[in-house]
Amino acid sequence: MTTLDGIKVPESLMKYVRQLAERDGITVDQFVASAIAEKASSWDSIEYLKERAKRGSRDKFLEALSKVPSVEPDPWDRLD
Repeated sequence: MTTLDGIKVPESLMKYVRQLAERDGITVDQFVASAIAEKASSWDSIEYLKERAKRGSRDKFLEALSKVPSVEPDPWDRLD
């Protein structure tokens, strides 16, 4: 386990984090560790999507789209 010393956090943000952690029944340490993991995962996801996008093409997209039937959606699935 590593301790992050010397990290400065505005008091207003720290107060908010304490409230959120208490509300969820976890420690501030757990909250911060979870937040770091979530941010790291989000950055990994962005890189993954960029790599996937490089393999895509408009032609492949149009080919897949051409297989979708041209029918009206069911009443429960309409946007109006």
